[in-house]
Amino acid sequence: MSDNDVQDLLKLSKQLLDAIDHKDWNTYTSLCDEELTCFEPEARGHLVTGMDFHRFYFDMNPTGRPRQSTISSPMVSIMGEVALVTYIRVVQSIDEHGHDHSTACEESRIWQKQDGEWQHVHFHRSTI
Repeated sequence: MSDNDVQDLLKLSKQLLDAIDHKDWNTYTSLCDEELTCFEPEARGHLVTGMDFHRFYFDMNPTGRPRQSTISSPMVSIMGEVALVTYIRVVQSIDEHGHDHSTACEESRIWQKQDGEWQHVHFHRSTI
């Protein structure tokens, strides 16, 4: 496992979170495999496959309120052409009344080398 790969995977994971926070569908889809799978609270315990489920949240009416995600306590494990990136995601946001809020969740993201580039292929997100 090279330090370059670890740094690349952390950078890609941050780019992915930034795309989510800014509802940047083009960047999000460029980082994700078309058959992305996930377990996340919004899916209510079901395995979701593909991008349609996620597209809904990008297409929702944007609030224009600032939001940002921070990766805390990251760990990266690389197993050949597959990598596991785990961390606590801290999300800061401003509500409709101008009050700031912070939430946190546990995330595990699996990346796979496809044609020499890391692609996001699966994630699991749990609330804390």
